[in-house]
Order: sequence, then C-alpha cells, then structure tokens
Amino acid sequence: MITVINHNKTTNKHMIMKTKYLYKTIFALVLTVLVNSCGYNEDLVEELEFEREFAPVALKATVRNQTYVELNWTIEDGISDYLVEFSADDPDFNTIFLSQDVKSSELPVLIRLEGETVYSIRVKALSSRELDDSKYAYGEVTTLSEQIMAPYQPGDAQPTTATLRWEAGANVTHLSFNDGAVIHDITADEKAAGVATVNGLTPETEYKVILFNNTKNRGNATITTTIAIGNNTLLSPTDDIVTAINNAMPGDILLLKEGDYTAQSAEVDLTKSITIRGLHPDFKPQLKLAFSVLAGATDVSLIDLVLMGEGNGQTINQDVVRYNEADNYNSLTITGCVISDYNKSFIAGSTTDAIVQSVVVDDCIVTDIWTNGGDFIDFRNSNVFNVSVTNSTFNNCAPGRDFFRIDDAGSQTQTGQNCNIILKNCTLYGCSDSSSKRLMYVRFQTNTFTSQNNLITETSSEGYSDQSRTDPNPTFGSNNYHNADGFFNSGQTVFDSAGFTENPGFVDPLNGDFTVTSQLIIDNNIGDPRWL
Repeated sequence: MITVINHNKTTNKHMIMKTKYLYKTIFALVLTVLVNSCGYNEDLVEELEFEREFAPVALKATVRNQTYVELNWTIEDGISDYLVEFSADDPDFNTIFLSQDVKSSELPVLIRLEGETVYSIRVKALSSRELDDSKYAYGEVTTLSEQIMAPYQPGDAQPTTATLRWEAGANVTHLSFNDGAVIHDITADEKAAGVATVNGLTPETEYKVILFNNTKNRGNATITTTIAIGNNTLLSPTDDIVTAINNAMPGDILLLKEGDYTAQSAEVDLTKSITIRGLHPDFKPQLKLAFSVLAGATDVSLIDLVLMGEGNGQTINQDVVRYNEADNYNSLTITGCVISDYNKSFIAGSTTDAIVQSVVVDDCIVTDIWTNGGDFIDFRNSNVFNVSVTNSTFNNCAPGRDFFRIDDAGSQTQTGQNCNIILKNCTLYGCSDSSSKRLMYVRFQTNTFTSQNNLITETSSEGYSDQSRTDPNPTFGSNNYHNADGFFNSGQTVFDSAGFTENPGFVDPLNGDFTVTSQLIIDNNIGDPRWL
C-alpha cells in the first residue's frame, strides 16, 4: 500500500504524480510477465477467411446515346463473373426488368434500356471458388428520351419536304414537327420501311421532329429545309460565274448547282452586298475563287461552297477574302464552307478606314492556309469590332504565323471601340505551329476574347499571347490542349490554367478525319461538333 500524506497543496501534487508513475511502472511489469508466461508466440494471421465474396465497389452508371447505360466498377482479383439486374421505376426490385451476366473483361459494359425511365441497378459478384455470392452494390440512373431514329442522309432535306428515318418495323404512329405545327401520320408501308417523306414544310426553316408511338416519345431529330430558288439567280457549271457576280444587283442571292466550276479561276471584285451560296448544303459546288471586297460590298455571305486556292507559294488568288478599299462594312459571313490551299490569308484587311462591324465563321472545314506573307485572320490597318469563329475545323492553318492578328493600327483603335473575339467549339490541328507564334496576337487598344470548348492539338505555338495589350482576363472554359503545351504554360502572358490535356484519339488526322474517340472530350463537348 502507498500512503499519501497531504502536507500542503504543492507536496500533494508532487506525491500524486509520483504515485501515477509508480502505478504505470508496476502495470507494465505485470503485463510483461503475463505475456511471457502465457507463451504468446503463435503464428501471425496472414490470411482472413470469408464465407462470401466482396460486393463490387465504385459502381458507376452513365447514360450514353439517350437510352444506353454504361456500367463500370472496380474489378476484384479472382472474380470473373457478375450479375447485373435492373428494375424500372421500382427501387425495391419487386420486378426485375433486365438481368444480365457480365464478365470482368467486358467492363465498361454498355446496356440498352428504354427511354425516360428511372432504373434501379444492383450488381453482385458471382463466386467460382466455393464461396457465397457477394451482397449487392446498388445504383440508379435515369435514361433520356428513346432514340430509334436513323442518321440524316444527304438530300433528306429539300425546300418544302423532309425525309425522316427510323428502325424499320418499329411501333410508331406519327411524326410531330415543332411541337405539333405539322403532324404526319405514319402509314403501314412507312412503318415497315422505316422511312417517311413529309410535305408542306417552309423553306430555310429548322424543324425539331419527334417520333411517337401514340404518346410515347421514341426518337427525335433536327432537320433544316433548304433554300427555295424563288426569284434568286440559279447558276450551273457551264455559266460564267464571274460575269454573273459582276452583273448582280445589290442584295442578290446567287445559287450554284452542284458541280465543278474550278476552270473559272479568278479573283473576284465584290462591289455590292451579295450572297454566293450552294443550292444544297449536301452537294456543294467547287470553286477556285478569291474575293476582293471593295467599297459598297456592305454585307457579303459565302454559304455552302467548296473554295480552293492556287496552292502554297502561288502569288495569284492568295486570300480567301481581303478588304481592299476604305468603307464602312457591316458583315462578312462564311458558313458551311470547305476551304483549302490558299497561299496567304483566310480573312484579311490592311487598308486604313476599311471598318468591319462583324465577321462570322461557322460550320466550316479549313485546311492548308499557308500564310506566306500574312497571318490567318489578319487585320492590320483595317479594323474589325466583332469576330466569331464557331463549330469549325482548322487543319494546318497558319503553320508558321499567328492565327488571329488584330493590330493597334488603323483609324478606330484609339477611339474607345472594343474588338471582341469569340473562338468556340473549334478543332485546331497543327495551327500556328511555331514556338514564336500565337493564337491571339491581339493589340487593338481595347479588346476582349473568349476561348471555350476548343480542341487545340499538335502545335508548338507559344500559346494564346505574349502581348500585354491582349485581354489579360479572357473567358476560358472546357478547352483541351494535346501536344500544345504553350496554351497552359504559366510563364506566358495569357494562358489557360484549367484546360484538359487529354489525347483526343483522332481516327485519321493525316487524311482529315478528326473523329474523336476520347470519351472525356465527347462528354465535355470539346471541339467541332461534327467529330463528336
């Protein structure tokens, strides 16, 4: 026994502490004796025994293509087979909608379900080593509207008709255009063939089409009817296209039939507002023209054309479009065009007091613009206030020059006007491919730029900009840079710190097929939509 004598508070405190230490010492000694006397030297347990397999972990369900669900989970060593079960709008699994065996080698597995349904999912591991099957892992996913409609085929859209396609023989009753503005009841023959042509539509109109089986949505599509000839000028390859352009009245629309017009190579002076357009977007006419925009050509549109230059190093017809006279221009629109092999610039202006309000490029594929003696979109003494480049592909454009060059020059840069540049949902391959060249060489006194959902690849470009006058706070979002390190290099003046660096897995880029195989890029809608 230990007796504590409390002489005073200090002595009491010290004695209590000594007693605690003495108890600890005695306890440690006793524990040591007990362990030794019990002979605690049995083998360590190196393997635990279980009666059942472990349940799958990290179960993930992702909707692909409306009604397909991609399932994935972490694979356990020794397990090759799993059971997957779905119940439809039934979280208690009272009725199993679908039961499917899945091998670990099949993961991730894609399973087709019905549309607009909440599916409860459960997955268990099936044992092959005399253990009980695992307990279930659970998940849930909601499918989108069913999609049994087939892809658009060239020529399906006409001025007043549209042809729609779906799985032949499927149970369908009618097509609804733009929320019932037009209803087409499907005949027995159309149902069996999976094809219907609908009349009575309006030219140049986008229609959102839903395929129904009574009240159930079975698929949807968007189709845009084409331009009607009407009072417009219709040309064929045997017509003199340069003369037709020169003879056109201000505001005229020239419609070109499908065919090869390249024997008429020329640089065409545009002196009035004009639209030069392919008659049908699926069958574009082939032209070998360059366009010189002169005073009076207030609004110029080039739509659904194949435009070809003379090639690398050729000094005639060097630019696709160049502003060559002073004037107040409203718009330049280039949409739905396939453009290739021009020696100098895509769009340019170097004439003082050539002032352009708006340049729009959309839904184009542009290849081999060599930029010998110029940059790709190049405004020096000429001024432009709004540039929008969207949903387009640029392959080997400005291989050794700047992509956008907009200088602190001309009559408008010191006036407080803003130059706004938008680059969105574009695929760039091998553009500005030089360590001293930039995507946004912008020095206009006041400027803003946006770069969103762009796929920029295979370039040694310095990046966005090394210029202090380029917008220091651009709008970035969901860009991907692969083998394009300059664009996220923090040592640059302007860089994107939040982009992806995923390999897009292009199918055949050397032959112009930029179809993306990376699911991350597809899921994030990065690049020209035609390749996703």
